[in-house]
Amino acid sequence: MTVLLPDDSPRDECGIFGIWGHEKAQVLTHFGLYALQHRGQESAGIAARVSPERLALRRDMGLVSEVFSAEDIRDLESDAALGHVRYSTTGGSSVENAQPLVVRMKSTSIALAHNGNLVNARELRRALESSGSIFQTSADTEVVAHLAARESDKGIRESLLAALGQVQGAYALVALTPDGLFAARDPNGFRPLCIGRVAGGWIVASETCALDAAGAVFVRDVGPGELLSIDDDGMTSSRIGEPRGNPSLCVFEYIYFARPDSDIAGQNVHQVRKQLGRYLARDHHVEADVVTGVPDSSISAATGYAEEAGIPYEMGLVRNRYIGRTFIQPGDELRQRGVKLKLNPLRKVVQDRRVVLVDDSVVRGTTSKILVRLLREAGAREIHLRISSPPYRYPCYYGIDTSSRGQLIASERNVEEIRSMVGADTLAFLGVERVTQAAGGDPDDYCVACFQGDYRVPIDPMGDKSSLEES
Repeated sequence: MTVLLPDDSPRDECGIFGIWGHEKAQVLTHFGLYALQHRGQESAGIAARVSPERLALRRDMGLVSEVFSAEDIRDLESDAALGHVRYSTTGGSSVENAQPLVVRMKSTSIALAHNGNLVNARELRRALESSGSIFQTSADTEVVAHLAARESDKGIRESLLAALGQVQGAYALVALTPDGLFAARDPNGFRPLCIGRVAGGWIVASETCALDAAGAVFVRDVGPGELLSIDDDGMTSSRIGEPRGNPSLCVFEYIYFARPDSDIAGQNVHQVRKQLGRYLARDHHVEADVVTGVPDSSISAATGYAEEAGIPYEMGLVRNRYIGRTFIQPGDELRQRGVKLKLNPLRKVVQDRRVVLVDDSVVRGTTSKILVRLLREAGAREIHLRISSPPYRYPCYYGIDTSSRGQLIASERNVEEIRSMVGADTLAFLGVERVTQAAGGDPDDYCVACFQGDYRVPIDPMGDKSSLEES
């Protein structure tokens, strides 16, 4: 993921890893969360079946390496576990909102982990509270727990089907009980979720890179509108709802979120990003001496651009890998200082040269402006900014934490106005059709609402995505 400011990059909500039927489930979950750390750096948690009747939970604020000690992993010894890494979109930044959530449902316990955003969560929460439900968090995941609890007499599978049938929006959700593991995607398939096999056990995860980390073999993706039930007898599939037209996978999984070694919907992320760079070079060529990318998610696109354009690729920006991601630092001033701590230009690479700087997106434009300034201070003669996605014009309501439309640099500005604001000599964006073509489809096959404003599930544009609590 590109190391950008929080106000200049979209952030995905979280990553999920669930496993059933492996004697070292908690260890593999720990490995899986490390592999998914790029999807959330705010909090981490693991729930594990430590006896046939009981789930144990360890969660806290911080990175995976900060939350779990070796003793914690030993204490969670299990053959079934559920892990989560989080960056908040709905629900504030606090340990109460860290996941998995573990709740009692009459005769059993259930752990829930969720990636996405439920657009009707506020409405559902108000109705639940008015009928007596008491909420412990401000996360939309807890809404699913309360809805399921009301149907718990029907059994976990039926209660989850009933709950998910009432929510709207984007979700990849995994639940663990002492009796089974459950995995679901919304009928539009906005957020990714895949299935793997390891030593007789089953794994579900946000990305295939987590399967690789656990030594698992990819089986398939969880389908849009599908609920999987996994127990000692195997795996069964149920329908939450019929798929709604064409799939609506978030195209930013390819542009920015997913690790380059992951396969999303059958497409390798690195190869898609490299093709984005090739299209950029074809559509927006410029005479230059060197091509460089913003570490890390833009490197693949930058190498594709360089190969297609016949311009040498060089490491023009070096990332300090020993500082936490800038976007989790509080306050704009600290985050802006964080860019200079995290990214440093290689003066001898860019000095007196015409530089093509490839990045994956521009949201507010703050970081682009800083990076252009850093390269100029390092002696770059010209800076040609090339973006491997279209202008980001509309907020996301399906699990990506982006600003309100008034704060998006492209919402009311044309390309020339954006170029002037960030200080580049030239600026060009990739078209929507090119992005979806690189991903192996067309615009109807992906959610591109952030580019075009076409929201496939109705949203409340006045709603506050940051919390479900009443002000």
